Amino acid sequence: NIASYLLYGLFEKRLFLLEEAEGGFDQFTRSYRTFGVNRMADNRLVLREWAPAAEALFLTGDFNGWDNFSHPYEKKEFGKWELCLPPKHDKSPAIEHNTKLKVVVHTKKGERLYRISPWAKYAIQTEKQVIYDWVHWDPPQPYLHIHPRPKKPQSLRIYESHVGIASPDPKVASYTNFTTNVLPRIKDLGYNCIQLMAVMEHAYYASFGYQVTSFFAASSRYGTPEELKQLIDTAHSLDIVVLLDVVHSHASQNTEDGLNSFDGSDSCFFHSPPRGEHALWGSRLFNYSSWEVLRFLLSNLRWWMEEYRFDGFRFDGVTSMMYHHHGIGSMFSGDYSEYFGLQVDEDSLVYLMTANHVLHTLYPDCITIAEDVSGMPAVCRSVAEGGLGFDYRLAMAIPDKWIQILKELADEAWDMGNIVYTLTNRRYGENCIAYAESHDQSLVGDKSLAFWLMDKEMYTNMSSLIPMTPVIDRGIQLHKMIRLLTHALGGEGYLNFMGNEFGHPEWLDFPRKGNNESYHYARRQYNLLDTDHLRYRQLYDFDRDMNRTEDKYGWLAAPPAFVSAKHEGDKVIVFERGNVLFLLNFHPTRSQTNYRVAVASPGKYTIKLDSDEVQYGGHGRLDHNTEFFTEPQPFNERDNSMLVRNISERENSMLLRNTSERERDASLPALVSQL
Repeated sequence: NIASYLLYGLFEKRLFLLEEAEGGFDQFTRSYRTFGVNRMADNRLVLREWAPAAEALFLTGDFNGWDNFSHPYEKKEFGKWELCLPPKHDKSPAIEHNTKLKVVVHTKKGERLYRISPWAKYAIQTEKQVIYDWVHWDPPQPYLHIHPRPKKPQSLRIYESHVGIASPDPKVASYTNFTTNVLPRIKDLGYNCIQLMAVMEHAYYASFGYQVTSFFAASSRYGTPEELKQLIDTAHSLDIVVLLDVVHSHASQNTEDGLNSFDGSDSCFFHSPPRGEHALWGSRLFNYSSWEVLRFLLSNLRWWMEEYRFDGFRFDGVTSMMYHHHGIGSMFSGDYSEYFGLQVDEDSLVYLMTANHVLHTLYPDCITIAEDVSGMPAVCRSVAEGGLGFDYRLAMAIPDKWIQILKELADEAWDMGNIVYTLTNRRYGENCIAYAESHDQSLVGDKSLAFWLMDKEMYTNMSSLIPMTPVIDRGIQLHKMIRLLTHALGGEGYLNFMGNEFGHPEWLDFPRKGNNESYHYARRQYNLLDTDHLRYRQLYDFDRDMNRTEDKYGWLAAPPAFVSAKHEGDKVIVFERGNVLFLLNFHPTRSQTNYRVAVASPGKYTIKLDSDEVQYGGHGRLDHNTEFFTEPQPFNERDNSMLVRNISERENSMLLRNTSERERDASLPALVSQL
């Protein structure tokens, strides 16, 4: 592809210039050691900022009694400013840990602006205050990581998480709460990766973390930077990798506590309007062609990897970055003209290539995921091949398909072929993260899958001490089936938003004026799992055993599935992946008896996961001692087939394993789950 070849040439030029001007990207991406506030070995403090449009810069704060003029920065070349503060008489730093600061910017128009350093490592919002304050963070005893990073998982099972809502209490939960109460659940559930949202500091809680104000600061509303480090270190001790939801696609338009108009101009880190403004998000857009913006963003990635020891990133808003139109009003039919033309932002693509090249060179086990709905080719191919270098992209069409089906179609009208097409429609050789629902589908204004399936009955009929109503029965079974089908067929990784694994009974809505600043819906009710007679526990147990079964058989890391049946009349889907046979019957009223299914490997098959098992809220209609033997009878493009005596009516599925082959872990019991 000529476009990829030309793009790769621009990337090579960028690397060459980094080598020539900065001595290579290793030193360049450590610029957080020279910008912002940095303490030297002799306790001198060296401060550096980039403010090309400023007339003068001063530092003020607790350390000088908020004198606006006593500590001027010296102007350097290329729009940089520098200030050196010698230590006090007792040899301690001139600025004490946990004290407040401001950069005073004098503009060419004669304005005096009070700003937070773009490189600030901590910012707090005191009670009843709207604007965040910059706090100098340099603890005398910083947290030291004990546990090494786990190796990159072959099968990525992601637990998408938000620290602030990770508690049943109506308040902002803490990093420590997550470490103590949520990490053990994630480990028990069989997830090996956590994707942390809303960590980069954001002034507006209800923005879900997507209006970032301080890019180097871990959000103080959940606790201190040291407590976040402990969270990540503890996750590593459990062999769980942690990804940061990084927002480099745009920034908050806040000025007093954000990057916007830092030096008094309408650009600095961003393009000037209108190119530098996102029409729908109300935010500022970075100028990826700027040398200092490149320094800032690449160093930001390095900072989170080095200082906090994250294991990678989920890049937010990649579609918006890649196109000048930001994806607004574009349907993306798949025609190649949509991906290669003047509408593509080459500066942004080169930035993403550079970011992935730097990360994967410095950290070979680093994981990067692109949030891209456009389906641009080669997003998940290596930079050396002319791709953008991501490891995975989110399969964003899958949750949309499930919501569409539940909103628009009766059960008997579900189209098996269309479901399979959506789950398998991905570019070969480009890994996808499949999910039935993420945080997007849980937000107020939409409904989670559990809510679409069971609605208000979730509040009254989820007790296992009473008979299941038809609505609860259908909802519980389909909730599991949708997840297993998505897990096994939809991608090379799997994602679940916290709480959705057990059918969290309410949507998500952050405190805001529209709900009287209520925290009632800004929480996850894990307490429901501690009441054994509630059916939420049955859904939790299924999700756990689904993940544990994948961990044993590794279908996510296996080549794409071979689908041998997608029968519209029977509402049956049959496929093989990772030497496992999946059978799903979505028919609302009819069981399938003596049902012939195709298999590749001859031998004896037994049930390893069954959606109808009682412990998962099923009806226990299948005998797990049953053995299924293949016959050399070709069927549905396979050389072998076998008769399955019973696939119970709707919402039942089975996962069969060829026990003629050696089991990887014979201690794992046969599992049944309801789908």
